[in-house]
Amino acid sequence: MEKKIDKVLLDKAKNIKLLLLDVDGVLTDGSIVYDDKGVETKSFSVRDGHGITMLQRSGVECGIITARTSKVLLKRCDDLSIKLVYQGAKKKAEAFEDVLSKTGLNSSEIAYIGDDLVDLPVLRRVGLSATVSDGVEEVKDEVDFISSKQGGGGAVRELVELILKSNGRWKEVTSRYYEG
Repeated sequence: MEKKIDKVLLDKAKNIKLLLLDVDGVLTDGSIVYDDKGVETKSFSVRDGHGITMLQRSGVECGIITARTSKVLLKRCDDLSIKLVYQGAKKKAEAFEDVLSKTGLNSSEIAYIGDDLVDLPVLRRVGLSATVSDGVEEVKDEVDFISSKQGGGGAVRELVELILKSNGRWKEVTSRYYEG
């Protein structure tokens, strides 16, 4: 059974041309794991990755704005062909300004999903703001969309599906999976 989505949210989602993502707590469950050599590892959801691929196939680009810096993230971005990557962005609003400048988009054409206080300056400026089900309450109080999924567990995929269904591209992007 499909959830009923409010018209205002659908109107915001159908205009999105760029999805920006936080990493820790959104693309991952927020855990930071180091091996015995001090090398950081991260666990990413395959479903989120496939969602990002489908979104890009539809013509909506994806980018990253994260406060941390990680070589593992660069590998994941390379795997997913994400070119717009801001790591070490302690002031995410500054990175967002650069995104606006580089892309020529206006903020109403951009969605952002974040989970913590550091994300609020961007969440307050975008056309569609979102968080994960385990995001902090202050963020949940301000966003347009709260995923039913936790960070690292399909929340990005849920947001991607909302965007693709609202802009009418879902059937086109997924048709290859239904062909005999």
